Amino acid sequence: MKITTHLVSLAALCLTTTVSAKTHFSDFSVSYLNGNNYEVGDNKKQIVTLEHFAVTSWGDSFTFVDRLESDNGDKETYGEFSPRFKITDFENNPVKALYVATTIEYGTFSSHDGFGSSLTNYLYGVGAGFDVPYFDFFNVNLYYRNNEHGDNNYQTTVTWGLPIGPLYYDGFIDYATSRDNSDAQMNFTSQLKYDVAPHLNIDSKLYLGIEYVYWLDKFGIRGVDENNVNLLVKYHF
Repeated sequence: MKITTHLVSLAALCLTTTVSAKTHFSDFSVSYLNGNNYEVGDNKKQIVTLEHFAVTSWGDSFTFVDRLESDNGDKETYGEFSPRFKITDFENNPVKALYVATTIEYGTFSSHDGFGSSLTNYLYGVGAGFDVPYFDFFNVNLYYRNNEHGDNNYQTTVTWGLPIGPLYYDGFIDYATSRDNSDAQMNFTSQLKYDVAPHLNIDSKLYLGIEYVYWLDKFGIRGVDENNVNLLVKYHF
């Protein structure tokens, strides 16, 4: 019942704001990742990621879905839907805007030996966009996490995008506090990539690069630290 109530409330809020929304910018991309140093489960995984980002008159939204497949047959689908609803804008200020920040996390996992699990978590709090020199964007969100499994806790999320000459560097940092059944954890994930589309006469962006992940106490498991470099191919439609 609690999950249904949260879903209905968030859906109603999104519908209400979308009816009169004007889209200022949107982007859709698909990525392929391949890495050999994953922690928890098989260390070799391939991932296909779909992402959508939009800036609208009511705020912004970011959505992604990961499909992970391991060499040992494990499969996982994980996604997040993160709309932020604008409270106010600022001019000539390091803080560009304030938001009500929300996220739904959802996922399913099935192992090669028949074990399965799922999760749905709800995050809500406040967010801010900052005007940082040279950065395309720099955002900070502070969340209260309503977790399906275990106690609730808090999370801080930082996201950024930085052009560096012909390269582009973007990523996020998630820090979640400890809970009854898990330690605090910090996930630093960033991508450094180069747009090869101009060399191939492609109109849309086609990035080649790497994704680097440093995940301290992954999934809140003490001592499980992931240090992982992935091959990255990313196409923007």
